[in-house]
Order: sequence, then structure tokens, then C-alpha cells
Amino acid sequence: MKRFSAAVYGGSGYLGSEAVRRLLSHPEVELAHVYAADHIGERLGSALPNLEGKTSLRFEAVPDPAAAPSVDILLLALPHSVSHAVVAGVLASNVRIIDMSGAFRVDDPAAYAKFYGETHPLPELLGQFHYGLPELQREVLRGARFVASPGCFATTVELGLLPLARAGWLQGVVQCVGITGSSGAGATPTLTTHHPVRAGNLRAYRPLLHNHAPEIREALTRAGARELQIEFVPVAAPLTRGILATSFARVPAEVDVAQLRRAFEDSYAEERFVILPEGRLPEIVAVAGSNYAEVGFAVGEAAGGAERTVTVVSALDNLVKGGAGQAIQNMNLMLGLEESLGLTQPGSFP
Repeated sequence: MKRFSAAVYGGSGYLGSEAVRRLLSHPEVELAHVYAADHIGERLGSALPNLEGKTSLRFEAVPDPAAAPSVDILLLALPHSVSHAVVAGVLASNVRIIDMSGAFRVDDPAAYAKFYGETHPLPELLGQFHYGLPELQREVLRGARFVASPGCFATTVELGLLPLARAGWLQGVVQCVGITGSSGAGATPTLTTHHPVRAGNLRAYRPLLHNHAPEIREALTRAGARELQIEFVPVAAPLTRGILATSFARVPAEVDVAQLRRAFEDSYAEERFVILPEGRLPEIVAVAGSNYAEVGFAVGEAAGGAERTVTVVSALDNLVKGGAGQAIQNMNLMLGLEESLGLTQPGSFP
């Protein structure tokens, strides 16, 4: 008999269905309920063909926010505005919550208002949610009740730049470009995500205003960055899964390649899910379908100046390490389980 039970909200979407897929084979956590706004009463396999024959569970209507299911943990794969309502409704219970939206990732209410375009309805809860990047604050997450799982772009950029922040080299303006697959836009097609428009196309969107920018700044500042300003441009690509981020940071000219390599190796030597590839830079095909991320860098010449440019490249699967996989990694920590349970499968190639 499994030790814990879980419910997934938003289980018919791409992020929620990835959480469902992983939980169905988790050795210690039983998936008890899958809630959705559609397919109510239908078998999971009717909407998610990869789960045909894998479970007898059916999609259930989202319960009244005040009626939290009797489980140990909730995984919310909902729009941020819906997460606000669900979290507010279950506060009186003792259930643990992992929120995969941006509802509680940013500590600063002013930054939330600027990048999400609205005043936060529950600002008193922002300080109660721990930011769920295990590579940054694993010990804080152990036993936590509320965790805000990071965004997909944010995770990719943060894992690339964490070694520089920890070494005290990350400060000032950092420019980042993140290229993402179509699954990051969700299951409902729109004019810009519909396949005939997306296929064979590259499109920048929300330049310098993407809502993952403030959480990147807060997380890296927590790690040691100073006076940090993130200039982030996301790009939609004709891929299904994956993010490749390229970040440009300036470090003191006296910091050489050997020191940089040690900083990256020291940061990730004990990390199960971060890989520093040998002889090549990170690429999406190496991590797609897995909870692993790849991180690498290239160094520019100092050219007699006080600084040199470090170009950091990082890659992951937006639905797994950038989404539901990381949420399960957080869940394992929150429940006192081995962190890697249910997550060690390698990606598919090609």
C-alpha cells in the first residue's frame, strides 16, 4: 500500500496530464483524483490516449474550493487566477499544495502587478509559498506545506546562471533569450499557437515583459546576485517540447575558464538532474521527455576591459523539469521521500 495520496487539478491539460502520467507509476504516492473543467465522467484514456488501459480513474468536476479532497497533497496545474481561488478555499485544511502556475512565485506584490497585469488578490500568502527550485533551496522545501513550482523559462535560465550567482559574479544587466516548444502554450489552440501558424515559424513575444522575469530576478538574487536586472525575450519555435535558453552575463576579466568550470562543477556535482555535457553545448533532444536539464557555457575574450562575457546555454523539457516533473521532485521533498522517485527515466532520442 502506498504511503501518501494526491489529487491533480487541471489534469486534462498538457502540464496536468504530465503530472498524472508520472504519479500513476509513483511507488509511494497514490493518485486519488484527477479534476478538470472538461471530459467530466470520462476515462482518462479517452482524452489522454497515452494513458489508455493504465488506470480506471475518471475525470471529475473541480470541487467547490471549500471542499478540499481528503488527500495528502494537491498538485495544481491551473491558470494563475484559478489557483488563487482554489488555494484560498483550502487554507483551512491541512493539505499540502504545489502550485504550478505563477500565482505565488513572486514575493514582491508590485512586481506581480507589473508583469501579471493585475493586483495580487492574496498578497498575504506570497510569503508563505516557498519557491520550488530544489537546486537552490532544497532544505527549505523539505516538509514545506506550500510550494510554488517555478516557471519553465525561469527554471531554464536560473539553472544556467546559478553558478555565477553563487560565486558572486552575477550582477547588473543580464540578457536572455529563451526558445520554447508549443506545449508551453497549453492545450487550447490560439491564433499564434495553432499548428499552421507555429510550424515553420519563429516568433518573439512579450519581449522584456514576460511574467517569468521577476521570479528569475528574485531567485538569482536569493542565490547571491547583486543589483540584477533581467532582460528576457521569449521565442516561440516549431517544436512540441523543450526550451533552449541563452543568457549573456558579464564577469570580471580576471575570472578565467578554469574558475568558471569549477563554479559550474561545484554547483552541480551532487545534483541528480543537472548535467554538464562534455564536448558539446546543451541541446533539447538530449533532455526531451525527461526531468533532466543540461547546462554549459562559452567565454568571450576580455579584450583589455574590466569584464568579459560568459554565454550560458541551458536546456530542459518544459513539461517535465520545467513543469510537472519538478513539481513531483518538490512533492517528494515535501513528503520526506527520496527526491528522485518517479523521475529518473532518461529522455527519448531522437
